[in-house]
Amino acid sequence: MAGIFAFKCSCCGEVHEGSPSIGYRAPWHYSTLSDELKSSTSKLSNDFCTISHDGATDYFIRTILEVPIHSIDEPFLWGVWASVSEKSFKRYVETYDEPVEGDGFFGMVSNRLPFYPDTIALPADVVVQTGRERPKLILHNRGSNNHPLVVDQHEGISIARAQQIAMCLPH
Repeated sequence: MAGIFAFKCSCCGEVHEGSPSIGYRAPWHYSTLSDELKSSTSKLSNDFCTISHDGATDYFIRTILEVPIHSIDEPFLWGVWASVSEKSFKRYVETYDEPVEGDGFFGMVSNRLPFYPDTIALPADVVVQTGRERPKLILHNRGSNNHPLVVDQHEGISIARAQQIAMCLPH
C-alpha cells in the first residue's frame, strides 16, 4: 500500500508534506544568454521558448519528468524543458488548446538537474497530455544508457533519496 511523502526538513525545520517538485522557468540554454541576447534573439513564455542564433532557431517546450518514489503514491516531479524539432514544436503549438491524445515526439532534456551528472541532451519521448496538463518526458532506456536519472525514472527512488534531494532544493 502506497503512502504520502512527508519529512521534517533539516534545513528549515518545517514538516513538508506531498511529493517534492521543482520547476525550471526556462531552458538552461536561455539562462546562459545575456539580457541583450534574451531580448533580441529569444522568446520565452510559461510553456514555449525559441532561441535564434547563426541563422537557426532552437525550439523548447515545458514538460514534466516523473520519478517514482518507492511506496509513495505521487512521484517526484521535475518541471523541465525539452528541446524539440521545429516540426514537433509547430505541431505542439497548433494543437496546444486542443491536444491530440497519443501525440508524441522526440525531445532532449534541456535543464541541468542537481544531484545528477549532466542531464543536458538526454534523449526522451515527449508524450502530449490532455486536460491542460504539460507533456510528460519519458527518458530513453535503450542500450547502454545507464545515466542515473534514466535509471531513477524507470526503477524509482527510495524515500530517503527523495528526502535528500528535496531538502536541498529551494523552498
